[in-house]
Amino acid sequence: MILLSLIPILAGAARLTELTGGAAATEDNARFLDSPVPVITHIVSVTVFCLLGAFQFVPALRRGAGRWHRVAGRVLIPAGLLSALSGLWMVAFYPHPPGDGIALGVIRLVFGSAMAVCLVLGIRAIVRRDFIRHAEWMTRAYAIAVAAGTQALLLIPGAILFGAKDEPSRAVLMGAAWVLNLAVAEYLIHSRRHRRG
Repeated sequence: MILLSLIPILAGAARLTELTGGAAATEDNARFLDSPVPVITHIVSVTVFCLLGAFQFVPALRRGAGRWHRVAGRVLIPAGLLSALSGLWMVAFYPHPPGDGIALGVIRLVFGSAMAVCLVLGIRAIVRRDFIRHAEWMTRAYAIAVAAGTQALLLIPGAILFGAKDEPSRAVLMGAAWVLNLAVAEYLIHSRRHRRG
């Protein structure tokens, strides 16, 4: 899971370097240079959520009293919510860059909202001490968050076949990455249910 997060984390690090290094404005970065706080918030929060979140799936860290899992969760849930909400803000208020059309904007709004809802339902489940539902909702939220890595893998051949700025192919491939990640999450969730009997 860390490897899947690595591509967008490196891209985010490059974007942070660009924002703090006095880069010249281009059509790809002007919106970030004009209003850097949302994108910086998004990059930092999604990096924390994806990297730290990967360790939440390590069974040894959840066993026993689960102290590490609880402490990390208190960092992860705010980071996940910041990630989802800053992503929604960017879709709603930043100008769309070349290659991003209305369809992709709608898809981003749907999955960003879904991530926020999964996190809230995960919080509700843990408050009710429903550990199984908590794990299921957090697995879904994590799958949505790390889809940026899956998107990067799908967009490379898409760019070769259709061009890097082709709106329809970008919307389909990015949406497919979220669906694929959620399908894997649901498979894992149902496998765990089956093992529990």
